[in-house]
Amino acid sequence: MTKPLPPLLHLIKQLIAIPSVSCVDTRLDQSNLAVIEQLAEWAENLGFRCELMPVSTPHPDIAKWNLIATLGTGSGGLVLSGHTDTVPYNLERWQCDPFSLTERDHRLYGLGTSDMKAFFALCLHAAREFCHTPLQHPLIILATADEESSMHGAKALIKEGKPKARHAIIGEPTGLRPVRMHKGIFMESIVITGVSGHSSDPRLGNNALEGMHRVISDLLQWREEWKSHYHHAAFNVPIPTLNLGHIHGGDNPNRICGDCELHIDVRPLPGMDLNELKALLHQRVRQVLIDTGLTVEFIPLFEGIPAVETPANAEIVRIAEQLTAHSAEAVAFATEAPYLTELGMDTIILGPGNIEQAHQPDEYLALDRLELMLAILRQAITHFCVKKS
Repeated sequence: MTKPLPPLLHLIKQLIAIPSVSCVDTRLDQSNLAVIEQLAEWAENLGFRCELMPVSTPHPDIAKWNLIATLGTGSGGLVLSGHTDTVPYNLERWQCDPFSLTERDHRLYGLGTSDMKAFFALCLHAAREFCHTPLQHPLIILATADEESSMHGAKALIKEGKPKARHAIIGEPTGLRPVRMHKGIFMESIVITGVSGHSSDPRLGNNALEGMHRVISDLLQWREEWKSHYHHAAFNVPIPTLNLGHIHGGDNPNRICGDCELHIDVRPLPGMDLNELKALLHQRVRQVLIDTGLTVEFIPLFEGIPAVETPANAEIVRIAEQLTAHSAEAVAFATEAPYLTELGMDTIILGPGNIEQAHQPDEYLALDRLELMLAILRQAITHFCVKKS
């Protein structure tokens, strides 16, 4: 027997009130278990079967969990997916309490309103209308951990090989426009070690900074080569990018630089394999330094997220375009879509928030987006779970 679901704004308020920051800095990192347990309680009250999946992270004392809530049985079906964590926040920059839902100027303010706790409340309210409807295919609500920091939650799904479904919608903030592709990303540290010495005689040392100069020149040449080999007109920046984001070397002008470190950010297009790119990066850097006597070490700063592209003719893309009256787009930010794709789902990103509000003080979600998103979710559930395929 199902139980009544609280009003939509009450659900959003409850989710926003539960802190669930994920961060690579353990001083800021928090558990998401309270959010998962609250979602599971509401889902079970609607008749969903709930599985809480522990997620292994480098911080074992901070509990991280995924939730797989399933209504109905069988194969195929639809996954409505989101992450339960938020980014850290600067309290002094907020004009309201980040953990207290504030309604003002036809907007809902709070940490996670746009990115993306409110999406779970919308999913549950859309799902409650199907609790007593015979489903031809299952409806699954998926809630993950650590999307904002490490993707440990999504990686745990790959390890377990679930959930299994045919189609997926990830409710990241897209302004109610369907997104079927995004670039990948990885970040790497390149550390060159030489020999320090007195600057008056170069023979006394081996300058790591000069070695890094060679490396940077080659990386910029590699980036130029990409322009001739890779292009995707769907993206605002239609080429892969390589950014030189941070460098530090040496300690004083009168000492030969003994070590130098460079941080880079690479964002490949769909079709460019992350592992192949990393291998080629390492090969090129080592080749540049082969006769210098310098040593080099590569340290992953962020292992990365693959690029993703769901075919334009996929059913989930066509239905999303019909429901939103917008053609599917490409975005620069990364999501959990590659992991759901790896699990066998055709995946789109479609949510009520705007990416411009994500990760910002006074994050908000426009009130008029709620009913619009509910209508889209109801129709998507009807199409993929109720109608016979």
